[in-house]
Amino acid sequence: MAKPEATVLTASPRDPGGSRDARRLRREGKVPGVLYGGDGGTVAFAVDSRDLRRALQASGAVIELDVDGSGSPAVLRDAQRHPVRGEITHVDFVRVNLNVAIEAIVPISVEGVDDCPGLRDGGVLDQPVREVTVLALPNEIPETLVVSVEGLTIGENASLASVAMPAGVELVDDPEIVVASILAPRVEVEETVEEETELIGEGEEGEEGAGEEGGEESGGDEESGRGDSGDGDDSGGDSD
Repeated sequence: MAKPEATVLTASPRDPGGSRDARRLRREGKVPGVLYGGDGGTVAFAVDSRDLRRALQASGAVIELDVDGSGSPAVLRDAQRHPVRGEITHVDFVRVNLNVAIEAIVPISVEGVDDCPGLRDGGVLDQPVREVTVLALPNEIPETLVVSVEGLTIGENASLASVAMPAGVELVDDPEIVVASILAPRVEVEETVEEETELIGEGEEGEEGAGEEGGEESGGDEESGRGDSGDGDDSGGDSD
């Protein structure tokens, strides 16, 4: 399979400034960023937000970042986002050597849903892990890794060990980590809890009723005892 060509992202150099300068760039539709690592120094730049989105959505992890005519192969190291709108507010890129393997985070996608017996029986798909760390050459980093739930029944799991790794890509994370599970239907679980709660409530009421009856019988014995004692007192009075 041919290696994907790096996407070119053109940026403009900028003077590193404070939050005021960053806000001004964002108002102009630009995103501030920095490029560092490799054999070069740290370079501050600004890039059009639409160009950045297109570059990050393109095939391949490596981006040819061109800052004022000087291009460097780089990968995204960090992207800060607005807490409400979700738009990117700052990016960090790091230079890479295309001949040296690097660690990268790759998303996991699930397939085989239509052929999963557990889901047909009403089970629920749970995906606790959605990303995995791999080691590969920059141009060999896959866009996504696939885990299949085909054939899984309720209560069964799929681990990282079942993920098909492309040639030249090495898994860094623990292969025993569960990435997909078929859980029992939530409705059945809730109904079972409600039934158990009702049974427990009925048992408690029965015990309380038994205690009350016992208390009445005990009270009757006490009254009977007091009556016997009174007869003894009357007898004593007669003897006097």
